[in-house]
Amino acid sequence: MTKNKKHLDEENLEMNEEGNPQEVSEEVESADEKVDVDALNAENKKLKEDYLRAYAELENTKKRCQQEIEKNNKYAISSFAKDLLAVADNLQRAIDASNGDDVCKGLLDGVKLTQNDLTKVFNKFDIHKMEVIGTVFNPNFHRVIQEVEDKTKPVGTIVAEVQTGYMIHDRILREAMVVVTKA
Repeated sequence: MTKNKKHLDEENLEMNEEGNPQEVSEEVESADEKVDVDALNAENKKLKEDYLRAYAELENTKKRCQQEIEKNNKYAISSFAKDLLAVADNLQRAIDASNGDDVCKGLLDGVKLTQNDLTKVFNKFDIHKMEVIGTVFNPNFHRVIQEVEDKTKPVGTIVAEVQTGYMIHDRILREAMVVVTKA
């Protein structure tokens, strides 16, 4: 052995109870390894928690994006449908104005067929009229344009509809213009 190595070996040796030399470095290395293992386990636990949080956040983001896509697909035609409501109103006005004259029966039948086709398209996209007459006024769905006295009905009851209200799925496309009772 070289002189330096012999010197190092003597430093690492300790006498046991029987007087035989034993190495101290194994205990020191074992304690260092235990500290390293504990530190690595703690770091591993922290990284697992960070991973689980990041994974949960990713899943939540996926769900939010999917819901947003579904909502956009569901209501994408809202502005187009809103423009078509004027057409539906005009078709109804044409039918109401005919007064059952036989002179324009063919034209009236054509207008009714057109209105039926438009109603089928509305139903296809879950656009439907609100049934409001006889219900209680709700400012979220109705716009009051006139109040009339009627002692036979409770205050706020809708007695007439001036303009039909429409819903698309569960949202208001256009509120109904109504006449309600007052006290």
